[in-house]
Amino acid sequence: MTVAAEGSPPLRMTRVRRNALLQSEPVQGFALISPTFLYALILLVLPILVVIAHSFWTQHYLTIDRTFTLENYRVALAEPIYRDLLWRSLYISLTVSLFTVVLAYPIAYFISFHGGRHKSLWLFLITIPFWTSYLLRVMSWKVILGYNGVLNSGLMGLGIIDEPSTALLYNSSAVIITLTHAWAAFAILPIFVSLEKVDRTLVEAATDLGDGPLRSFLRVTLPLSAPGVISAALIVMIPTVGDYVTPKLVGGKDGVMIANAIQAQFGKAANWPLGAALSVTTMLIVSLMAGATVLVIRTLQRMAR
Repeated sequence: MTVAAEGSPPLRMTRVRRNALLQSEPVQGFALISPTFLYALILLVLPILVVIAHSFWTQHYLTIDRTFTLENYRVALAEPIYRDLLWRSLYISLTVSLFTVVLAYPIAYFISFHGGRHKSLWLFLITIPFWTSYLLRVMSWKVILGYNGVLNSGLMGLGIIDEPSTALLYNSSAVIITLTHAWAAFAILPIFVSLEKVDRTLVEAATDLGDGPLRSFLRVTLPLSAPGVISAALIVMIPTVGDYVTPKLVGGKDGVMIANAIQAQFGKAANWPLGAALSVTTMLIVSLMAGATVLVIRTLQRMAR
């Protein structure tokens, strides 16, 4: 009884002091600051701190030459290493576009003219592999074309080669094969849409007038589906010029493309002006090539008529 009586006053004093503290103005003012306000304050202050840090770093550790010059464009166009990489990228892109369209057209033609009521199913099956990650598909081709990969093992099992070949991977051919597979569906779909718009009565009329299957295809079906072919070629050609992942994984030193050089300038070399010049130069050349491709195909289309 004595101990409890003696211990009660400090407990009552503690509660009194706590209530008085909670009712004080500084604590009540702090309680009015909501978490949302604090979060907004952080978002406002953090960019300012980043800008201040960047300015401090630039002034004390970096020297930026802001003089207007075209020297970087001269380097991008005149230096043999960048010129060769650009031409290699254009060659790979055009080759991939050609192979992709050549492989995609028969598939799209079969689905459009012979798919019947299963057209949607065929298109669904074509798009299934492209649900997976682009990186996983590139790595799959790396496994297939590798030294101990599926292709080498199959050729050795058939007795065609005695030992695994090193010529299948880490070269421009591996890049072309991988990119052709990666962009196949993007070529099939526009060609299929263009073939669906071909009037079947025109094909029947050509047959009735004595044209065989090949002649009616060349004179009717192919010219009418030319817009889809042009679209497929451009859809494949333009992105593949700037592809970075595929040359990095399966290209090796013989399959390096201009995008890898641009990444190196923005990364390890820390030469952003040259990287920007390479990017703009590549973009302009690709635009000119795309326009020239459209003009050539339309000219051939007029000549065929």
